[in-house]
Amino acid sequence: MVRIALVEDDAGYRRELTEYLDRFARECGEHFAVSTFSDGAEIAEGYTAEFNIILMDIAMSYMDGMSAAEAIRQVDDEVVIIFLTSMPQYAMKGYSVGALDYVLKPVSYFAFSQRIQRALERMKKRAEKYISIPFKGGMRKLAASQISYVEVRDHDLTYHTASEVLPAKGTLSEAEALLGAASFFRCNKCYLVNLEYVDGVDSNSILIGGERIQVSRARKKALMDALNDYINEVSK
Repeated sequence: MVRIALVEDDAGYRRELTEYLDRFARECGEHFAVSTFSDGAEIAEGYTAEFNIILMDIAMSYMDGMSAAEAIRQVDDEVVIIFLTSMPQYAMKGYSVGALDYVLKPVSYFAFSQRIQRALERMKKRAEKYISIPFKGGMRKLAASQISYVEVRDHDLTYHTASEVLPAKGTLSEAEALLGAASFFRCNKCYLVNLEYVDGVDSNSILIGGERIQVSRARKKALMDALNDYINEVSK
């Protein structure tokens, strides 16, 4: 299921573009879940990184599409943004917020379908697993491959990456469920480690980025098996 946000203050265009999406889905065998918004503020305020594609009008009365895109990019680097506009000179600024493309109004189905197809291809290239991490005041989308390990202390989670430490809400079991089939291993009740970042193993700990993380005795053999499986998989 591809989740699409359509942000357009003109009700007529919203209807037309919704019909275009329905037509594209029928013709190409895709499944879209479409949410509509009448202003940039409606999607930007409290944005939770839930969409795969955003179709965004630029000229809107309360919050314009460029400002909304800038706010969205603060929490979501991966969503594909396509601008809708009758003024191409403004659309060119969209590259500053990582927009994939723009569609000129009035929108023809042919031009629109080409952009949607391109957006889907971009999504497939970004097929890496992403998770949305809840923290106080909002959400943050993060690639699983960026996470070196997750720890829990005093009932609070912390996600560690090479460049930052992110405090979050939830339990270690919930983090493990979010990461799903990604290459993570729970080495004790407090740590979930990304096998990609394991630099070494000794009698009772593993080394990740210069830090030692304890491995429970009961989990040591399972860890070695998981590491061997991971190394064999990435070596294929």
